[in-house]
Amino acid sequence: MEVSEIVSYYIHENTRNLEVSFRLSNDADDEIRNDIISIIEAEDFGYNLIQKGFELFDDEDEELYDDEFDDFDSIDEETLTTYLNEYYIVNPDKLPKPELF
Repeated sequence: MEVSEIVSYYIHENTRNLEVSFRLSNDADDEIRNDIISIIEAEDFGYNLIQKGFELFDDEDEELYDDEFDDFDSIDEETLTTYLNEYYIVNPDKLPKPELF
């Protein structure tokens, strides 16, 4: 069992949690797994998932949008995939069950 695809994620800034939807290599195309991961726990594992200040636009576009879009936090999906694989090996009882979508 290995995480093969990150479907979506959302960073809950106020709780320092990450809501993530993913598929394992043995999941069907219509199955998805959802979990809420503590960013602090990921840091305890040695993973820095959050990339601060990712810029949505380059310098030219920034003038057009000014403050409409501030720098935002993002996730390195490769690092997230690696972390999830390690996390569920160490904590197999925390692996969420697949759901149909």
